[in-house]
Amino acid sequence: MSDTPVIEIQNLHKAYGDLEVIKGVSIKAGRGDVVSLIGSSGSGKSTILRCCNLLEDSQQGEILFKGEPVTWGGTGHSRRPADAKQVLRIRTNLSMVFQQFNLWAHMTILQNVMEAPVTVLGRDKAEVEEAARGYLDKVGIGDKCDVYPAQLSGGQQQRAAIARALCMEPEALLFDEPTSALDPELEQEVVRVIKALAEEGRTMLIVTHDMKLAADVSDQVVFLHQGLIEEQGTPEAVFGSPKSERLRGFLSATMAH
Repeated sequence: MSDTPVIEIQNLHKAYGDLEVIKGVSIKAGRGDVVSLIGSSGSGKSTILRCCNLLEDSQQGEILFKGEPVTWGGTGHSRRPADAKQVLRIRTNLSMVFQQFNLWAHMTILQNVMEAPVTVLGRDKAEVEEAARGYLDKVGIGDKCDVYPAQLSGGQQQRAAIARALCMEPEALLFDEPTSALDPELEQEVVRVIKALAEEGRTMLIVTHDMKLAADVSDQVVFLHQGLIEEQGTPEAVFGSPKSERLRGFLSATMAH
């Protein structure tokens, strides 16, 4: 079943009370695909990622992980995932990297990276430590194992967060605006790591405001507008010859910065 998408979202709807933020979105990412979600603030990009990882409940539509649909209980606003084991399995296989790093301040960088594989997955501590050191080397901060998050720059903290996500050995990585909290020069450190992961053939969903990153790493780019997909295609098509007026307007506004 190698052609089964790792992540598939079908006709997803998400509302907060009466405010519908996702209005029927379908996205899929096959093994090794990098799919970037772009669009202005409030277009629903980050919400889609959070629904995908079951951090947010959606009211309608299907979410499939390697062809296995999420089991739901209830309907509408009371719809929730019904199988706790399945939720854990999906979350551990879709590691999320957040805009604000979300590192534990009281733990060293090495402890941060080791925590979930040891406590959530029950892996052997010595093996996890070896893997964690390897991932910290991979993202270029292997020398920072014993320092605390507050002692690192934003770019280093975000790279530690990426190492933490990788240490779960996930099937796919979800990046939620991974560079938007960073200064431009620190942003480049993180972009380099993401590009290297894309070259390795990792499956990734990336919500980003960085059009150059989206153009460089994506197989597919999805432009969202007010909770719907306005346009999607290869980076060449989306950035090179956008069809919709809204996408053209968004790109010219974004490129002007």
